[in-house]
Amino acid sequence: MSLTIPDEIIQSTRMTIPELIQEIAVMLFQKEKLTLGQASRLADMSQFQFQHLLSAR
Repeated sequence: MSLTIPDEIIQSTRMTIPELIQEIAVMLFQKEKLTLGQASRLADMSQFQFQHLLSAR
């Protein structure tokens, strides 16, 4: 399945696509909708890198 995000939305966030995907992964993990493994895969990071991202917040 793919998700289409209009360019105007991406531009308004002033984020790159990988940054936006990481934000979505973090939010879904925090809402307990994804496991750590699922969220790290969505963010295209190792679990260690994703945990580091979470701890940096």
